[in-house]
Amino acid sequence: MDQLENKNTTIVEHEYGASEIQVLEGLEAVRKRPGMYIGSTSASGLHHLVYEIVDNSIDEALAGYCTKITVTIGKDNTITVTDNGRGIPVDIQQQTGKPALEVVYTILHAGGKFGGGGYKVSGGLHGVGASVVNALSEWLEVRVHKNGNIYEMKFARGQVTQPMTIVGQTDRTGTEVTFKPDPEMFTETTEYDYDILHTRMREEAFLNAGLTIAITDQRGEEPVSDSMCYEGGIREFVTFINRNKTVIHGNVIYMAGSKDDAMAEIALQYNDSYSEIIVSFANNVHTPEGGMHEEGFKRALTNALNAYGKKSKILKDDDKVSGDDCREGLTCVISVKLTEAQFEGQTKAKLGNSEIRTLVNALVSEKLEEFFEENPTVGRAILEKALTAARAREAARKARESVRRKTGLESGQMPDKLKDCNERDPALTEIYIVEGDSAGGSAIQGRDSRFQAILPLWGKMLNVEKARADKVYGNDKLIPVITALGAGIGEEFNPEKLRYHKIIIMADADVDGAHIRTLLLTFFFRFMRPLIEQGYVYSAVPPLYKITRGKTQRVAFSDEERDRVSADMRGDNPNAKVEINRFKGLGEMDPDELWTTTMNPETRTLRRITLDDAVKADEIFTILMGEKVEPRKEFIEQNAKYVVNLDI
Repeated sequence: MDQLENKNTTIVEHEYGASEIQVLEGLEAVRKRPGMYIGSTSASGLHHLVYEIVDNSIDEALAGYCTKITVTIGKDNTITVTDNGRGIPVDIQQQTGKPALEVVYTILHAGGKFGGGGYKVSGGLHGVGASVVNALSEWLEVRVHKNGNIYEMKFARGQVTQPMTIVGQTDRTGTEVTFKPDPEMFTETTEYDYDILHTRMREEAFLNAGLTIAITDQRGEEPVSDSMCYEGGIREFVTFINRNKTVIHGNVIYMAGSKDDAMAEIALQYNDSYSEIIVSFANNVHTPEGGMHEEGFKRALTNALNAYGKKSKILKDDDKVSGDDCREGLTCVISVKLTEAQFEGQTKAKLGNSEIRTLVNALVSEKLEEFFEENPTVGRAILEKALTAARAREAARKARESVRRKTGLESGQMPDKLKDCNERDPALTEIYIVEGDSAGGSAIQGRDSRFQAILPLWGKMLNVEKARADKVYGNDKLIPVITALGAGIGEEFNPEKLRYHKIIIMADADVDGAHIRTLLLTFFFRFMRPLIEQGYVYSAVPPLYKITRGKTQRVAFSDEERDRVSADMRGDNPNAKVEINRFKGLGEMDPDELWTTTMNPETRTLRRITLDDAVKADEIFTILMGEKVEPRKEFIEQNAKYVVNLDI
């Protein structure tokens, strides 16, 4: 047999035959490749387990049989989901000869959602939810109240440990599932975040008018709970999203319609901000990447506003407002329900049914025409908002052209302060956006110039939450960032032109540093959102303390680590002199310190900025950087207890 040797690696050639092909039985496939079924085994995947079980209860509500769902986080991070639906069937399933309850929890693609008449509309399209959660749980117990009996089954890592057994009598119907995520699968964390689950459950309550969803967290000294029921449905959802904004018309515009087995409902309201929020759902499943329902809405909204403008003589014959202009300041919730939902991928991020685009387009076109006829004052206010946006867009174009002429924007001429790297492949490069010239100087001296670029910033930059794009292009603090990244901004932003695939914000661990980070993140979120959505933006984590004993120096990134490191350095001598110094800022580190602690890929800590919930992110940026003071004051009062290492 031939052997090829290369350094320390030995490659042995052998025949690739049938023996190499693995057939994964039952739920083994899920445990082998969990990311295929829940997206990832990080915190998002952990929470996805809850959504899968809740979605099954939601399907009972959609079918008209469930009025209340309860989610409980147990003290040991177990999850219990209870509903008052019909209860999972417990009779024998013909194909397998096993109880239907066992089939649902042990066999992939088994469920009442494949045309058997169990559900007309369902979010759990693939029928893998219950069985996947079972496969990825250390243990799972399910109790079904049905036929006057309580039926119980128990599982461990997908395997039956207790066959279906009648354990009592009952006078109600419904299903109760309790599970503990498997730490062998979720190695990053098995701890649930109450706020994440609370936000998702509130979302589900908005989408299902009249359905009560309660959530309780039993882990603290005192349980935390909330019970949510919104008779106004998605109208109240829009009001909730806009609660910290100034709206330009009082009532939420609502429309609903259906065709064949599909139905759609849309609620919208405009505010005086410069950004849009469209939140869409299909069969109660959030579709963050949009799809055909969003396309249909956007097209109809643009056409309806232009038609109204022409009819009311506000727009001249040759004038029109673009889609982006029409959506400035818009908050909209779109919810569609259909029997054969075609989602892209198991995590269902995008809806692919073309027929729903036709339904939504026709519905919005008809209803908005009627609304504008009956409410001309509101129609005029919305159109004026769009026209103002159009004028600002034209001003931004002129400002952009002016800046291009003055600074060489997009001409290849880089900012004077940028110290670029040698590598030209964006996938291999990173740029540090550094607060202050002194820190920038240390970073320039300490960096690895092969792949690390440095862009120092000085002074406070523009708060883009209160400014349109034309003001952004005239801002001397932001132009260097736009130019260095090379991908444009706003509607012209093109991630393919990005010059660096790691954009690292490096600011001091104090109030001013936090402000710089927030200003930059607000800018990226409002004008370069794909940067965050596609995972290009990071925050550097500089150390807080330098700990010295003799000639030995170490650093710590938190108070807890400071205490641990100093104790470790004292060793067997608790009275040994250990000097602890608080870093005042990046600028006081010498280049070697900055490289070792904050810039060396082998030793540094980076936090990737993610965007799991665009609505929540928009709310936070509006509160922190918007015009209204009261929501900001309330936010600070509620969150002050979580602040550590606040420099005054």
